[in-house]
Amino acid sequence: MKQLTNFPYRHVLVLGLAKSGTAAARLLLESGKHVRVNDRNAGDADPLVDELTSMGAEVVTGSHPLSVLDGMEIIVKNPGIPYDTPLLLEASRRDIPIITEIELAGKLSEAAMIGITGSNGKTTTTTLTTEMLKKSDQAVKIAGNIGYVATEVAQSLKKDEKMVLELSSFQLLGVQTFKPKIAVLLNIFQAHLDYHKTFENYKNAKCNIFANQTADDYLIYNADDPTVTEAVISAKSVKIPFSLKQQVENGAWADKTSVYFKKEKLIDKEDIVLAGDHNLENILAAVCAAKLSGATNQAIYNTLTTFSAVRHRLQFVEKIHDRVFYNDSKATNMLATQKALLSFKQPVILLAGGLDRGNEFDDLKPFLQNVRGIVLIGETQDKLKRVAHETGVPSIRKAGNMNEAVIQAYDLSEPDDVVLLSPACASWDQYRTFEERGDMFIQAVHTLM
Repeated sequence: MKQLTNFPYRHVLVLGLAKSGTAAARLLLESGKHVRVNDRNAGDADPLVDELTSMGAEVVTGSHPLSVLDGMEIIVKNPGIPYDTPLLLEASRRDIPIITEIELAGKLSEAAMIGITGSNGKTTTTTLTTEMLKKSDQAVKIAGNIGYVATEVAQSLKKDEKMVLELSSFQLLGVQTFKPKIAVLLNIFQAHLDYHKTFENYKNAKCNIFANQTADDYLIYNADDPTVTEAVISAKSVKIPFSLKQQVENGAWADKTSVYFKKEKLIDKEDIVLAGDHNLENILAAVCAAKLSGATNQAIYNTLTTFSAVRHRLQFVEKIHDRVFYNDSKATNMLATQKALLSFKQPVILLAGGLDRGNEFDDLKPFLQNVRGIVLIGETQDKLKRVAHETGVPSIRKAGNMNEAVIQAYDLSEPDDVVLLSPACASWDQYRTFEERGDMFIQAVHTLM
């Protein structure tokens, strides 16, 4: 397995275990570094504590004492830990650099990396790009925010392989020199402000995906997103646009009937299985990344005529008595739910709600016109109830759990309706992850059968 040879720090604090922290600690130990691990939630009986201790790490659990900073030269932080915690504020005061595990993956990998970020569409675009390359008989691996730890993948990556990375703003905020050969910036809108505090901070974190690129690299960007087009002006890399609104000379675009790369027609839109205009944007971005990486037109066509959905992203679940159930649990913000609602022409019974991050939901109002009923879950029930009432949604109900919500949604529905879980909120008030929330929805639908 590969080791870090260009990482100048000897004494490293890994903050937070989880998957990425554990992988980073293992890599650093195997690379001969002195590693101290600190996790507030872990206990001494945790098997990971035993494993890392046996490898030579010093492990501190149960709290974040400031003393864990003593003698440390750099911190590798779990992406989810906010920077305004007392420990990290003290680290900044002491001028101790703070990075995320993605930085280590970048230093480890000799292979070409494709990095994909945006407020929405990351998982679909990452998966599409990977499938297009696989169908072109290219050696490619997927990693990052999609569930596969980047350092673990990078350690086993061969020089002639490619790595496609889904990257969150949390991960990108903690990079120093990381740069993908191909960067993809899908869109930027207000999200995760409880973590980043301001939209400018959030935007800057997203833009780190191309901050270190040079004229030898490529930046694929959404030419229809004004925030994105303004942000990429400073990029030094070769800019490759994609657009649903205009023909672009050196990127991907679509007209009313077809999808193109530059002047070359790739596929008729009616042959594409994946539904929704927002997914068409993701397709255009993936086409750009795949074509720049050597994918064949036949492989792209074969992917787009067979790829239907990513799990938890507008995922078809079941048809029960002419009601069609879709799982869009990955819709953790309003824009994702807006796009989901636009994907259906028939009446919708919407299941929504979750973690209260302090925002209101008035921006959903124009998209609720086709919603016949809404079933609300989680902390944001009352906020969403107000919006639904003011919009004139005919039926509004509350549910205590997903099982109850699915039963109520079915009760409100009629034949040919869509029953859609698209929460517009994070899941952490009731579930550990959006995947767990989506799985509970799927289980409840199957129980309903």
